[in-house]
Amino acid sequence: MTIPVLTFFNNKGGVGKTSLVYHLAWMFSEQGLRVLAVDLDPQANLTAAFLEEDQLAALWDGNGVTTIFRSVKPLLDVGDFAPVDYQQLSPNLALIPGDLGLSGFEDELSATWTDAMGDKNKTRPFRILTAFWRAAQEAAVRHKADLILFDVGPNLGAINRAALLASNHVIVPLGADLFSLQGLRNLGPTLRDWRAGWKKRRDDWPKPDLDLPPGDMHPVGYIAMRHGVRLTRPVKAYNRWLDQIPGEFRRSVLDKEVKKVPAIEKDDYCLSMLKNYNSLMPLAQEARKPIFLLRSADGAIGSHANAVTKAYGDFQALATDIARRIDIGMPEVL
Repeated sequence: MTIPVLTFFNNKGGVGKTSLVYHLAWMFSEQGLRVLAVDLDPQANLTAAFLEEDQLAALWDGNGVTTIFRSVKPLLDVGDFAPVDYQQLSPNLALIPGDLGLSGFEDELSATWTDAMGDKNKTRPFRILTAFWRAAQEAAVRHKADLILFDVGPNLGAINRAALLASNHVIVPLGADLFSLQGLRNLGPTLRDWRAGWKKRRDDWPKPDLDLPPGDMHPVGYIAMRHGVRLTRPVKAYNRWLDQIPGEFRRSVLDKEVKKVPAIEKDDYCLSMLKNYNSLMPLAQEARKPIFLLRSADGAIGSHANAVTKAYGDFQALATDIARRIDIGMPEVL
């Protein structure tokens, strides 16, 4: 039995995706789920959110299999992935750190996507294409994880394709702007192409000699992030793009004919419309905590304390809904 993988993906950057993964990883763990977060973005922003700079320097400069790149690096030669020394962040939460060196794995993944269609020995290409999945699964078993969360970069490159092949479920963070809508138009056909391409490669290897991910990439829904709202931006312009998201998600991502589009507030595919918590972000970054775990000692007093309480409720509701939709039982937390 494998551990389900949930990936947050949008080829449009700047929508608060990494912050979302960071906060949901903490909230899932707060609610009793054992979570393994995996940073597959070569920029390693998720890792930088979790770890202090001194910790990062020790991981990147030291020895051992301390990052996802060091785990898969042997595949650049003739080896296989090496079990990674994940970082234990809390009793329920662990992290496989990212690494700027991961970008060096892109060309290998791109070449082996083609090689996996050939008639020659398929073991090596499939080992490379599934390296992220197998490394994450091995670490998740050791961590006794209920759920694996992938954070990926905002592009449609070979690293993200390998990450999505490893994913059972996909959630799309979106901003209320033209660029997010265009991102949906690119993302949906790409997911279908990757899913079909992976199925063909699997079908052409009827008796694989290693475990392979199913490559479901099931779209769970989208999260409308309100980080881009500015006082100088008219509400009417903001709503113009927001109102188009339900229809575009159905057309582009679900490949459904759209006859009647619900308002975004009533759209079942809209998992949440997260408000702007920018006033809490400086406090959270200073305390190196998620915004909903800030305390008075961190400066969360008065209106900030009320915002912390509201943020906790928002993320708790979102985590509970996601767990229900991907059929992960949420433990009873006392």
